[in-house]
Amino acid sequence: MKKKLISFILALQILFLAGCGNFPTASSMQRKVNTQGISDNYRTYYEVFVYSFYDSDGDGTGDLKGLTSKLDYINDGDDSTDSDLGFSGIWLMPIMPSTTYHKYDVTDYYDIDKEYGTLEDFQAFMAECDKRNISVILDLVMNHTSSKHSWFLEACEYLRGLDGKEPDESECKYFGYYNFSKEKKSEVYYPVEGTPWYYEGKFWSEMPDLNLENEEVRQEFKEICKFWLDMGVAGFRLDAAKEYVSDNASANIEILSWFNSMVKEEKEDAYIVAEVWTDADTYAKYYESGIDSVFNFSFANNEGTIAKTVKGGNDSYTAKTYGKAVENCKERFGQYNENYIDAPFYTNHDMGRSAGYYSGENSESQTKIAAAMNLFMSGTAFVYYGEELGMKGSGEDEKKRAPMLWSLDKNAEGMCKGPEGSDTVKMKYDSLQEQMENKASIYQYYKETIRIRNSYPEIVKGDTSLVEEISNDRICGLLKSYESLEEGQKEAEKKEILLVFNISEKEMEVDLSKITLNGREISSKSFRESLLTGETEAVLDGTKLSMPAYSVAILE
Repeated sequence: MKKKLISFILALQILFLAGCGNFPTASSMQRKVNTQGISDNYRTYYEVFVYSFYDSDGDGTGDLKGLTSKLDYINDGDDSTDSDLGFSGIWLMPIMPSTTYHKYDVTDYYDIDKEYGTLEDFQAFMAECDKRNISVILDLVMNHTSSKHSWFLEACEYLRGLDGKEPDESECKYFGYYNFSKEKKSEVYYPVEGTPWYYEGKFWSEMPDLNLENEEVRQEFKEICKFWLDMGVAGFRLDAAKEYVSDNASANIEILSWFNSMVKEEKEDAYIVAEVWTDADTYAKYYESGIDSVFNFSFANNEGTIAKTVKGGNDSYTAKTYGKAVENCKERFGQYNENYIDAPFYTNHDMGRSAGYYSGENSESQTKIAAAMNLFMSGTAFVYYGEELGMKGSGEDEKKRAPMLWSLDKNAEGMCKGPEGSDTVKMKYDSLQEQMENKASIYQYYKETIRIRNSYPEIVKGDTSLVEEISNDRICGLLKSYESLEEGQKEAEKKEILLVFNISEKEMEVDLSKITLNGREISSKSFRESLLTGETEAVLDGTKLSMPAYSVAILE
């Protein structure tokens, strides 16, 4: 009798689950994660400032050995584990010798800054990345050098010895490497002491601008790029590409076109992404150069589309307009280069950190869903180190580059001192040590978000369309379709998934009765998983999708 009663109760439970459509979410209907099988440039990059990441020798400064020791945190090379974040790429901020903590003023393009280690340390780091199928791109500073670079020092010494004569590049080729003038053309021209000459330094007097239209300079960078590509790097992040020739997009596009061709001749599948910090219609034109990616600034920062949408209260930035903006990327960028790879990002080393964008009781949930809105965009996505912990930092650049929060104990193993002044940043959330033990932490949310991204090629590579029928001020529906040829198939097959975002503090019900996916009407079986910021699950009952606050549902 007891056994019959138990069987009866189980049968009722099964019928109840089938009737209400409460199909398993993230835990049981997952696709296989894929980071070790990636062989192209559609990846998820982790931006690392080595100086503030992990210190291996106790001097308070992060270094390459420290970063190498923490690679398992970034990606352990095993898709069957869930202890790593799942990034498939690393963008290294400048690592070459420099006079500053940030190292954007290079003194030698062929070495590693001694604070970070040696070329041998870099080679060891690259070998470990290769084991994990992690692509590494280097921050390449071509707009300027340090004023202590030998090229600039020799050029200035030559000018001092002219004694009234006109310069001749056949006598000193380095004169042509920089933008020298006998006129102070603007406030960013600085005097060469002991001469009547000035030089351009767009960002700082100690960062003289290079003349990238000079063939000798281009030959220098051809050799520099070959050196690092031979070391195994996957490509380059190009700093300040808008300022190569300031206020001249056509000249900059030509320079990028040359650079792209030059690098691709050396490594056909190299990945190149440029920083062009301006409005979207302007940086879209830079795709004419043929480079793979241009950072998509319009979605980033405190005043970008993502943050303004999440904060709400602005009719110009609703869930629907966010979706429309995502959809428009293909037309905006594709008109200049059909092979473009979008580069969505949310924050970087020049911006205030995102945990500071939100306040109030929903601020943690808002911080979380904003990350999903970035990472669920198609293309090669970027995440700044520490965002996965909800680190804070704004104002001075040094505070935006604070030490990675491995522990709340500043003296714990590996903790860095960070740039001067960065230790005054007051963090809002716990360190990794505590967040690893908290299933509801921002860290765990980032891991889950990246896992979902790695599981669906439609998210990473798919064409995106706004689903108007279900989208409104709070709900955004994005249809993502991708045509792929899987192993064993003779013809490519187009697959679709539906992402539904509830970008609000209230539970919402979405009617999916007018939606079809992969040629089929929506049913309870269409539900795959959900990404949650609270304890309440998303539930699909037939065609009625119940979504808790600040959640994302994935249907197929």
